[in-house]
Amino acid sequence: MIDSPDPLARIMERVPPPVEAVNGSGDWGAAERMLGTPLPDDFKRVVEAYGRGDFWGALCLCTPFGDDNPVPLTADLLEDFGPLRDHWPEQYPYPLFPEPGGLLAWAVTDTGTHLCWLTVGPPASWPVVIWSRDDDYERFDRGVAAFLDEWLSGRLTSELLSADPDLAPWFDAAVDRDHIYLQLDEGPLPYPERLRILRETLGPTADRGSYEHQGSRQDHFVVTGTGWQLTYETAYGHQLRVAFPPADSARARDAVRTALARMGCAVQSASTIHGTSPWT
Repeated sequence: MIDSPDPLARIMERVPPPVEAVNGSGDWGAAERMLGTPLPDDFKRVVEAYGRGDFWGALCLCTPFGDDNPVPLTADLLEDFGPLRDHWPEQYPYPLFPEPGGLLAWAVTDTGTHLCWLTVGPPASWPVVIWSRDDDYERFDRGVAAFLDEWLSGRLTSELLSADPDLAPWFDAAVDRDHIYLQLDEGPLPYPERLRILRETLGPTADRGSYEHQGSRQDHFVVTGTGWQLTYETAYGHQLRVAFPPADSARARDAVRTALARMGCAVQSASTIHGTSPWT
């Protein structure tokens, strides 16, 4: 297979985009007029392919579209951090957009780190700057698509942007999901065998991380065909957490019930933490 020279093509081959890109399309001209600057074409293509959501559980794309978008692409760094810079200027080595050559955030992480453009020169040449909450910075002289391609392939090393090299990269679209928590009895089988049956019954599945501490376990995985997200654990009692789009409620309930029956685990209680899908 010939390696594509297009970084977005390589990203899409490694990390399949969602069927529908949430907040991924709209009037780019209007968005650029609102921001007061043209935007790099590679970023537009990434947004159109993936939309709002997170890569590798760490990096959430900002897009300029969607009335209900909680992470919009906006030029708000100067407004948010300008007053702090007045007191601690040494912690802000870069201007903040819309100042000339200022930082403009195109993605965020759940730890408050901003991934920014340094808006110097034409948009196609804007480098990426990672800015952490501890006011540490890393600069990468490449565009968004090339940055994501190198990061998702493990070729880019960052002290400020975490990823688990033992897990294949993924993208989770920011779709609404119902979250069901099921408290289970132990059943006759040991935990590893229960987990194997659970994943085999729901499969194919993909890892999203596993943790063990003082005899308690927590295993995260996703059903690759549906995007259902599951956490099976003993860290907070023996329980299974399931997240799925509301339209999948009946199908998810039936599939999980089948898996639990094969595991020999009965549901002691069920609660809906977010959403409206009943378990019964």
